[in-house]
Amino acid sequence: MSWPSPPPGPFRRESWRSPLRGPWLASLFGLVLLIGVPIVAVTGFLSYAAYDPALGDNDLTPWAGLFRFYLFEWPTSPVWLYRFSQGVHVIVGFALVPVVLAKLWAVAPKLYDWPPVRSVAQALERINIFLIIGGALFQLATGILNVQYDYIWGFSFYDAHLFGAWVFTAAFVTHAAIKMPTMVRSLRHREADDVPEPADPDALTPTNPAPASLSRRVLLGLVGGASGLLVVLTAGQSIGGPLRRLALLAPRGRSYGEGPNDFQVNMTAENAGISSDDVGPAWRLEVVGNRTVRLSRDDLLAMSQHSKDLPIACVEGWSTLQSWQGVRLADLAALVGRANAPSVFVESIQQGTPFSQTTLNGGQVRDPRSLLALGVNGAELSLDHGFPARVIVPANPGVRNTKWVRRMSFADG
Repeated sequence: MSWPSPPPGPFRRESWRSPLRGPWLASLFGLVLLIGVPIVAVTGFLSYAAYDPALGDNDLTPWAGLFRFYLFEWPTSPVWLYRFSQGVHVIVGFALVPVVLAKLWAVAPKLYDWPPVRSVAQALERINIFLIIGGALFQLATGILNVQYDYIWGFSFYDAHLFGAWVFTAAFVTHAAIKMPTMVRSLRHREADDVPEPADPDALTPTNPAPASLSRRVLLGLVGGASGLLVVLTAGQSIGGPLRRLALLAPRGRSYGEGPNDFQVNMTAENAGISSDDVGPAWRLEVVGNRTVRLSRDDLLAMSQHSKDLPIACVEGWSTLQSWQGVRLADLAALVGRANAPSVFVESIQQGTPFSQTTLNGGQVRDPRSLLALGVNGAELSLDHGFPARVIVPANPGVRNTKWVRRMSFADG
């Protein structure tokens, strides 16, 4: 097939004149992504595993087929596991934004290759590149907007981010395997900071370079500085302490004033439709097993009380460590004759949302640090933090630590 001459504009090689572009620069950005993307991918899939899709009520995509892939039952140790993995996921994801944009700038001439299709192999490569670029931009955009609690789309973030992750990961792995020899070869050779690289098969080096306005070293410094700044403005929500004041890009990174209940709230009682009447003196916790018991808050306070320092960590990347007081889940299981329960189904007074119920696995039930919390930091739970009772389980995603609990059904072991 004979193609006409390339149309004016970016399809013509002479339109690309930056002397900084070339295989070395593109390969260096690619190397950074080769390190960072697997970290983001692995921690992202770990977040999915933390929801324990084997316990069907926890999975929002039960129809997803092979996309529901998981390997193990989510553990309770170390207690900071989800806090660490999800914090890394969000922080590294933010840090890679400037690198992704710089990589796209470095390889932009290749995206306008002409003719657009020269062979079947080239067509498949271009499809793969389209999936990488589209997938990267989609995952970054939806992830950042999710951290900002800005859901401007009309689809489920949970579903879309999961499916997008699989598509992007598959395309990225394929591309990395194909381009690895080129990357290694390119990184072994480097021209001076402001001298164009030799002509290359991928046509990244300009045919008519313009004078350099900055050096490659300065460009790399700008990209690295931008990544570092994003880390500083994000990491405080996960790390805490003095850094929390710097977390300007994290909605949950700001100060919450004074008091034992002064820490992050994802869902307020008002937003959940919880009123004081729902949690008044008439409230009872129904515990179901070999027998069913109904317990008032005073009944729960009369049981053996335990105190544990446990974090709450959310998918958006924020986390906080607090001291919780309450009744062990294992004691409630024993109370209804289900000490060896393989799971417990927890229901909230809150209705109509995917997170108004959860299922905890047997290891979570039996862990002595897993509590039905009645207080925090020596004070009664506030309504926003789940009064009269909420679940708190080590290493559990925040939304799975159900608030305003009304019923707990322990499975028969």
